[in-house]
Amino acid sequence: MPNVFGTPHKGTGHATQGGDPADSPGASRFGNHEQVVFCQDEASGLRAIIAIYSTALGPSLGGTRFFPYASEDEALTDVLNLSRGMAYKTALAGLDLGGGKAVIIGDPAVDKNEAMLRAYGRFIQSLNGRYYTACDVGTFSEDMDVIARESDYVTGRTVAHGGAGDSSILTAFGVFQGMRAAAETVWGRPTLRGRRVGVEGVGKVGHRLVEHLIQDGADVVICDVNEAAVERVRAAHPEVEVVADTDAIVRTDLDVYAPCALGGSLNDETVPALKAKVVCGAANNQLAHAGVEKSLADRDVLYAPDYVVNSGGVIQVADEIGGFNFDRAKARATGIYETTRKIFALADDEGVPPAVAADRLAERRMTEIGRLRTILL
Repeated sequence: MPNVFGTPHKGTGHATQGGDPADSPGASRFGNHEQVVFCQDEASGLRAIIAIYSTALGPSLGGTRFFPYASEDEALTDVLNLSRGMAYKTALAGLDLGGGKAVIIGDPAVDKNEAMLRAYGRFIQSLNGRYYTACDVGTFSEDMDVIARESDYVTGRTVAHGGAGDSSILTAFGVFQGMRAAAETVWGRPTLRGRRVGVEGVGKVGHRLVEHLIQDGADVVICDVNEAAVERVRAAHPEVEVVADTDAIVRTDLDVYAPCALGGSLNDETVPALKAKVVCGAANNQLAHAGVEKSLADRDVLYAPDYVVNSGGVIQVADEIGGFNFDRAKARATGIYETTRKIFALADDEGVPPAVAADRLAERRMTEIGRLRTILL
């Protein structure tokens, strides 16, 4: 069995590289995470990090991202941010699950192999159910089937293996529900009919979101670094407008901007240029840094917190753990509309940006329900 380089130090809330956390200069890097595990299997080329932010509500759940990070530090920063977001996401989705995430360092098109995925599955198994994995950027349901040959804690599997299949289906559906709630808040009606919506990134989730928008009567503008993804959308919907890149789409006259690519798209450069009155998209960690949410509010732009509206995917894969039923999962994902409305109302009542209101609501649930775990059974 390969070695696990990072292990939890009981009672500290941090993972360390060995020794006492108080003496470790790197301990604070992990913030309030319960556990951070560094995984390496030299023979297969596996280098991975598993981050568990919270198990207050139950076992942590979050996908595995396979990405060619420039450094281990860059991968660590990403997995810490993503796992924290997953804890808040599962809390607001009403799931009895905590938040975790994993990253595999490498180019999935070149480096991914069976031995690597199975070695990774062994590491997941070694956590004894504290972390369930699923698909993310660079991984697919077929990969989950391979990982599951070594671990019992895998979801997002193919239909042939009893899974739900592509979680982007309910991710896009949930984003659309959040967008309807935003439209109702800003324009008085829960529809995008006649609105101009810019979708940045038309990959697994984005192209499905375009379908919902077209069916609802929206005018759609798209961009993507992948020309094949753009052409797939244009082939189905030639009326869709295409612009060159993110810089162009944020400066386009839009009613709604939907970031559906990688995170950090809302930053000190894009927010001042943004013409849309609503931001609602599928990408994780859309706010490049703390304070961006206030900049959006100051410009009277309504921001639908990403981890609220994009929770349809986690709802789908979570349902799979107990035996998947699509209608049941879709019904829960429909609730994203009401949750988003509730957050907008809370933000208005408390005079804070929606991102702050969402955090407060998630933290309240983690505290109130997590407290029950102190009752001895």
